[in-house]
Amino acid sequence: MTDFALARRNMIDGQLRPNRVTNTALLAAIADLPRERFLPDGLRSVAYADDDVPIGGGRFLMEPMVLARLIQTLQPTMDGKALVVASGRGYGAALLSRLVKSVVALESDAALAGSAEQTMKALRIDNVQQVVGPMEAGVPAMAPYDNILIEGAVREIPQAILDQLAEGGRLATVVAGSNEILGVAQLMMREGTVTSGRPLFDAGTPILPGFAPPQRFSF
Repeated sequence: MTDFALARRNMIDGQLRPNRVTNTALLAAIADLPRERFLPDGLRSVAYADDDVPIGGGRFLMEPMVLARLIQTLQPTMDGKALVVASGRGYGAALLSRLVKSVVALESDAALAGSAEQTMKALRIDNVQQVVGPMEAGVPAMAPYDNILIEGAVREIPQAILDQLAEGGRLATVVAGSNEILGVAQLMMREGTVTSGRPLFDAGTPILPGFAPPQRFSF
């Protein structure tokens, strides 16, 4: 039988700390939150592997180091409001729920969203609101957001989601490379009417469905 508590400590000490995950509140949330509860029963034994884990429907639970570094770069605060796009089975949203005042979790797959809601209820997480809808649209009705996490790789960050950032807000995701194998984690920041970004680190995160760039025409 897997000792999940030990596996969690080994993940923190072996994967996260050596890769510059240093935020104490984030590390405490990771240490406390049972990552295995956000996976199908048959995959719980690999919950703490240094890899992306499939959760069904061509979707994945993001590699622990990549997810932790993305959340850390958001610089979440306890008075903040976060949006998690492609929230899947809810692990990223659950982590952020420990670091901000409220979280909106957006998922297009109703089955994944339902699983996330059940897990949140079982873990008594009550500051996450689950929304089912098209991921590339964000949730404008509840905007603006201080933090936006897109929990997977995209070919292009939709402008509709960038527009939902609050003044001084931060968005983090992985932007797929041209070969769609190795992407780059990206931080976007909004100051006034200007949104700018910078690369963070390389990441081989699987690409999310439904985020194809808009069609461009040539004449």
